[in-house]
Amino acid sequence: MLRMMLMTVALLLSSQSAFAQELTAEQRSACMGDYEKYCKGVTPGGGRIIACLAKESDKITPACKKVLTAAEKK
Repeated sequence: MLRMMLMTVALLLSSQSAFAQELTAEQRSACMGDYEKYCKGVTPGGGRIIACLAKESDKITPACKKVLTAAEKK
């Protein structure tokens, strides 16, 4: 279920910059460790980082899951 929600977020947001602009610094920092651990080699833009984090949803921290879930509701 969470994976489907996260994939929806990835599809709804057209680019990493759009995602970053909608989030506060605190929210971005909640996912920074997960990004560096699982998605560092992913080129920003086009929602690729969000898609990467969604793909790794079973591994990312609860704080990052919460941020991505909240972003879906926007």
